[in-house]
Amino acid sequence: MSTPAVEVRDLHYKFGETKAVDGVELTVRPGEIFGLLGPNGAGKTTTIRAITALLPVPAGVIEVFGRDVAKSRMSVRRLIGYVPQQLSADGSLSGVENVSLFARLFDVPRRQRKAKVSESLEMMGLTEAATRLAKTYSGGMIRRLELAQALVSSPQLLILDEPTIGLDPIARGSVWERIAAVRAETGMTVLLTTHYMEEAEQSCDRVGLMHRGRLGKLGTPRELIEGLGNPDGTLEDVFRAYSGGSLDEEQKGLRDVRATRRTAGRLG
Repeated sequence: MSTPAVEVRDLHYKFGETKAVDGVELTVRPGEIFGLLGPNGAGKTTTIRAITALLPVPAGVIEVFGRDVAKSRMSVRRLIGYVPQQLSADGSLSGVENVSLFARLFDVPRRQRKAKVSESLEMMGLTEAATRLAKTYSGGMIRRLELAQALVSSPQLLILDEPTIGLDPIARGSVWERIAAVRAETGMTVLLTTHYMEEAEQSCDRVGLMHRGRLGKLGTPRELIEGLGNPDGTLEDVFRAYSGGSLDEEQKGLRDVRATRRTAGRLG
């Protein structure tokens, strides 16, 4: 049996008296696209940040490709490409400068750096715009630039926190086309959170639904839909049945993030 890309065992996390994650157990298989779904405050981002070693966890709780996150934080980080919800590109730098900065941060060897930066920008369809300042990019281009930043170190695991939030349907489709192409070429594992149920239904091999810090329903989108007993159901129906909430309410809670993404091209 191959080593899991991600293994999470009984993860708990509190912020003060608030319990953000309550005993999460999760295995992500190598090469799959796994989606963490759930309402705002379900614990998805906290779980992601723990996996990426941005939050401290006890030894033996999380492993990435067999490496203990608590004991080998830098080693784990070299295996991961991470695109957070909030803006990570610097609008005052060009596309190539942004990606070059991440190449240095992730210790891409100097002699390989220029080629890796060019390759990452090309994969994301940004070669022609590479020398332009990022503040002149559209929202979709900014998100693709952030993907290029995350991919420049050739990670084995790509983690995406709301990768297409606030983007129009065309830009969202473009981002997913690029992700699918890189995954097909490299076999890279992808772990993501999203509030777009149709994205998860179409793109994820398996999904897990989180609610109040716990991971409940888990399986392929089709398995979860069939579990409702409605042959015409959707993953959105599964979301509503499990969380007891509505996607309309969830989208209202994401206004600030959406605004950030929509104005990304104007940020300096």
